[in-house]
Order: sequence, then structure tokens, then C-alpha cells
Amino acid sequence: MQSNFIEFGFESVRSSCSSSNSNSSRVVAVVAVVVVVVVVVVVVVVVFVVVVVVVVLVVAVVVTVVVVVVVIVVIVVVAIVIIVVGK
Repeated sequence: MQSNFIEFGFESVRSSCSSSNSNSSRVVAVVAVVVVVVVVVVVVVVVFVVVVVVVVLVVAVVVTVVVVVVVIVVIVVVAIVIIVVGK
């Protein structure tokens, strides 16, 4: 069964190589598939990089806001303590 399948594969390759028209269309099809695969991979990588950059920027903004709020709260608490102790 497997040897028949392999022989059929060799026969189909031999017949496709014998006709130049079919061969050139197969080359065009292979090139088209390769181009599509490359484009899909590039798009996936670009989308992944954009998502990572956006996530990093959002985390940076959140951390900055939290740090600013903590600093403001500490300054207000220290000012209140100084005012209360000063009286």
C-alpha cells in the first residue's frame, strides 16, 4: 500500500516535470504559498511586538500614577504631622 502510494507520488512528479506548463504553474503556486506564509509570520510578529509595547507602556503609566499618588499622600501626611506637632 505504502509503496504504491510512493510510486504514485513519483509518477505524478515525473508527469508534472514532463510538461513545462504544469511545472511553471506549480512553481508559481509554491512561491505564492511561501509569500503568504512569510506575510502571515511577519504580521503575527508585528502584532505581537505592538501588543507587548502597548502592555509595557500601560504598565509604565500605571506605575507612574501609583508612585505620584503615593508621593502626594506621603507629603500630605508629613505636612499634617508637622502642623499637628507644631501646635
